[in-house]
Amino acid sequence: MDKSSDEKRDGISNGGASFIRGDRILVTGGAGFIGSHTVDRLLDRGYQVRILDVLQPRVHPRGKPPWVPPEAEFLQGDVANPVDLARALEDMDGVVHLAAHQDYLPEFSRFLHTNAESTALLFELILSDRGRYPVRKIVFASSQSVAGEGRYFCPREPGEGFELDLPSAIPGRPSVPCTANTRNVVYPGLRSITQLQRSQWEIRCPYCDGDMEPLLIDEATANPHTPYGISKYALELLALCLGRRYGIPTVCMRYTYVQGPRNSFYNPYSGIARRFALCILQNSPPIIYEDGRQLRDYVNVLDVARANVFVMERPEADFQVFNVGGGRAVTVMEFAHIMLRTFGSDLEPVIPGEFRLGDTRHTISDISKLRKLGWSPAIPVEQNVEEYIRWLQDQPIPADSLVAAERAMRSSGVILKVEKRCSPSAAI
Repeated sequence: MDKSSDEKRDGISNGGASFIRGDRILVTGGAGFIGSHTVDRLLDRGYQVRILDVLQPRVHPRGKPPWVPPEAEFLQGDVANPVDLARALEDMDGVVHLAAHQDYLPEFSRFLHTNAESTALLFELILSDRGRYPVRKIVFASSQSVAGEGRYFCPREPGEGFELDLPSAIPGRPSVPCTANTRNVVYPGLRSITQLQRSQWEIRCPYCDGDMEPLLIDEATANPHTPYGISKYALELLALCLGRRYGIPTVCMRYTYVQGPRNSFYNPYSGIARRFALCILQNSPPIIYEDGRQLRDYVNVLDVARANVFVMERPEADFQVFNVGGGRAVTVMEFAHIMLRTFGSDLEPVIPGEFRLGDTRHTISDISKLRKLGWSPAIPVEQNVEEYIRWLQDQPIPADSLVAAERAMRSSGVILKVEKRCSPSAAI
């Protein structure tokens, strides 16, 4: 396929796209994990790119990372600082706002300051001088944490007048009849510490006390229960409300568990691939929280970067929220075995009887809305793991990075022990 036909297929020069080659795009958080890959994608598509990144020491302790491309203009600064953001925003045609505070430390005000206030500040600056800040569209990084525990149903016979949303259920999950004369779909709150300390991991029906089945989480589900999730929901509300009011198209992207190269191995927030890989590299078994049966939706960072640019270029995406996931349910135990096989290790996962506050039980996104627009994930979880390990093995990893991160979460009360342990065999 020649270049011109590829451009038409991808929407850059098809007459209905929002942007053309040479347009100027600001990527906040552009030195980070998702941000740097989004920068690469934009450059590949012919845009001029400016990066604003604070280079937070817990994520970038060595300063600006080597993957920041010289073709992109780089500015160090804070998105919540009016002076820094104004300097970065000048003459930009579009913004991909990815900079965010995400951590397990109890810095509750910073979540709202960095994630929500910076969103409001973007609009303040743009509206203050449209000639200086000619932004035509903003793509925002949201999170599946907005959905909290998601949505569930009790698959027993429902009461009169209620319908089960069976087509949206996770394939392969068992179903049995319920006699509760209540609504079948439930949007559960945060699991209590008491429940978790008793190793009662599953979400229970509030009417019959039976285990419920997880539904795919759609974009209408919003029930955040962490400061991070609340800040991202505030971002969505601000983006959609102010965007519509002032005629600035916005799109909010709810990412699930993003994986791949450049995911910081310093920051304890950076996830399961980091934790498992660092354990195995040190010839230690991967440590699994809860019982390993948690369902997760892993998506590759290249697919996420492609989704960010995809919605930037399409007016049909304007003023909408989209889930961005991998399209496949994987248990934590299954993920651990995928990683062990990829390393060629004969270690076995360990379930020590611990849990992490704020974790959801099952999180699988319904990505049908973004699929209908024309985007689909292309990289399976196995390739996800291969790419991450290949990248990680070339990095200068501090010997105590895993221990230090775990110690920080334990000291802040994020990782807690259960009163009754689960046996590893029960979770396979």
